[in-house]
Amino acid sequence: MSGGRVGAAVRQTEIPMLRAYRLWFEHTRKCSHCKGMRKAQDGCTDGRELWGAYRLARIGGTS
Repeated sequence: MSGGRVGAAVRQTEIPMLRAYRLWFEHTRKCSHCKGMRKAQDGCTDGRELWGAYRLARIGGTS
């Protein structure tokens, strides 16, 4: 059994809360509107939706 094959079979899963935060964070780095905002609620529509998804994931809600 080769080591590469075993490594490919094991897939790392991302915690939903961390995934939602990462998606929001990546958006804010690219979005010219969201970059300058001090609060996530003041960002663009997409940014606010991503932040809402993060908040739901943080409290254990589903979206």
